[in-house]
Amino acid sequence: MIEKMKFLSISGPKNDIDRVVDEYLSKYEIHLENTLSELKTVRDLRPFTEANPYRQEYQRAAELAALFPESAGFQPEPTMDAPKAASLIQELDRTLMDFNTAVREKQAELKAIEESLNEVLPFVGLNYNISQILKFRYIKYRFGRISREYYDKFSAFVYDTIDTILFPCHEDKNYVWLVYFVPQRLANKVDAIYASMHFERFYLQDEYTGTPTEACQVLRAQADSLQKEIESLQNRISSEIQSRKSDLLKAYARLSTFTSNFDIRKMAACTKHEKHTFYILCGWMAEKDAEKFRAQVTADGNIFCIVENNHTNLLNGPPTKMKNPWLFKPFEMFIQMYGLPAYNEIDPAVLIGITYSFLFGFMFGDAGQGLCLLAGGFLLYRAKKMSLAAIISCCGFFSTIFGLLFGSIFGFEEIIEPLWLRPAQAMTNLPFIGKLNTVFIVAVAMGMGIILLTMILNIINAYKAHEPVESWFDTNGIAGFVFYASLVITVILYMTGKSLPATFVLAVMFLIPLALIFLKEPLTAVVEKKAEKIEGGKGMFVVQGFFEMFEVLLSYFSNTLSFVRVGAFAVSHAAMMEVVLMLAGVESGNPNWLVVVLGNLFVCGMEGLIVGIQVLRLEYYELFSRFYRGTGRPFKPYGKTAA
Repeated sequence: MIEKMKFLSISGPKNDIDRVVDEYLSKYEIHLENTLSELKTVRDLRPFTEANPYRQEYQRAAELAALFPESAGFQPEPTMDAPKAASLIQELDRTLMDFNTAVREKQAELKAIEESLNEVLPFVGLNYNISQILKFRYIKYRFGRISREYYDKFSAFVYDTIDTILFPCHEDKNYVWLVYFVPQRLANKVDAIYASMHFERFYLQDEYTGTPTEACQVLRAQADSLQKEIESLQNRISSEIQSRKSDLLKAYARLSTFTSNFDIRKMAACTKHEKHTFYILCGWMAEKDAEKFRAQVTADGNIFCIVENNHTNLLNGPPTKMKNPWLFKPFEMFIQMYGLPAYNEIDPAVLIGITYSFLFGFMFGDAGQGLCLLAGGFLLYRAKKMSLAAIISCCGFFSTIFGLLFGSIFGFEEIIEPLWLRPAQAMTNLPFIGKLNTVFIVAVAMGMGIILLTMILNIINAYKAHEPVESWFDTNGIAGFVFYASLVITVILYMTGKSLPATFVLAVMFLIPLALIFLKEPLTAVVEKKAEKIEGGKGMFVVQGFFEMFEVLLSYFSNTLSFVRVGAFAVSHAAMMEVVLMLAGVESGNPNWLVVVLGNLFVCGMEGLIVGIQVLRLEYYELFSRFYRGTGRPFKPYGKTAA
């Protein structure tokens, strides 16, 4: 069902809006509308523009509160107002800022040491004091690397022909790190030769003592010391935050509430009367909440509230807030996938809950597998609160019932006698047709009943939406209902051997509705009292109407036959389980129970998924398409529900 809505306009002094929101509105569910758009006919309205004074404190509090997952459900302390909460966050932030500054300084030192370590590390194979090399005056030195390909060529063909000493320090599969020495007077020539070999030069700073190995040891010791200092500072930060956890979360909760309340200004508007400025808020509340709210604010002299009962003058219609019994609430998931019902539309949650579960059970009738779905879905819903799990549990309940009716438990049909029939064996003799599987006949009969029900729902929806044409002359309106009901009655009478009354029904109640559907356009013009010009002339109208009637009759026929799949899956389920039991060797008297279990799991999973999809297809295409529009907009409440 859809809750009745009331439209509220709330106004008061501009500087009192935070108190009103915090004291009253935050305790109710209200769907706010943009006041400037909704009340655009009101003169002298302007946006409510104001900057949140605690935006930075709130963002910082949110960053700190994210360290504690339980902060989502934390409630603000009643005695802590927004200024006090902001002051607490500022104080804590200043304390943490000193620690963070120290951490950043230490991290910068650590980064510099790591860069120095990375510079000298490739040259650990050089067993000579680096600082002494860097002080050479008459011998030039070059630290760098060369690719292995060019190093091998250089060593083989060039090295012995030039005046240089090369010392390889470290190598991998791609590069060789090395140091070469050259007399000062030949430096330019030799450097050019090395450059032609793609030598990459590294520049070492004059800050190393001892050999590269000793320098690396010193640098690593300095890095370890800095890392310990950083960890110590970070631990102090964590301890400081942990010690102030309670105050932090209370302040965050208060600032979060204040920011949420403050942001309500985006939906509000201001108007000026004489020297005073007033805010205006408008939105939708459930009828019972609206009455409670109005009664609560009556005694408050700073609040003026108007409840609007006439919705026709409003820019936006009421949002949809569904409220269904707990048993049918999970099926709202299917409705949301299709589209929410409009405010004046019928909520199909109960219908889809009953028909979906019933059709699934009919198509998947097995008491054993049904119990597994029932128990598994229930346990999963209790653990995860998944709507789909609750739907599976409901389907499992009906599968169990139909399993008993069909006499099937985990595919075994000899354990119990069926309370109704065996799907694969029961046959019925029909006039003009002959023998036909009984479940097919029952499935088509159920489909006819469901189609008639959806037509009634469409008539109700059209009446509530003030659409007389759709209500009377549509294929799913009164004309279509009379036609299809006459067709159903005619089929039943012929199948039961009562041909005379069937012919009467066919002549009177069958042809007249078709004529009304055929003449829908001119009849619409008459109802709406406007002249209807027939495009293309009367001949084209007749030809077009003939083909449209043919399409209508074909759609009725195909929609009815679509329910044959319900019986087909009931028969196929029994056949699949028969194959599983045959593969397990049940007929031999010594069944392979592993095959029985795996076969049941396979059929339960695969066919259960297919049946679920097929039933949902029936719901959407054969039920919803006849009466349901799904053009509603969701109810998005500000604040929280009152305790």
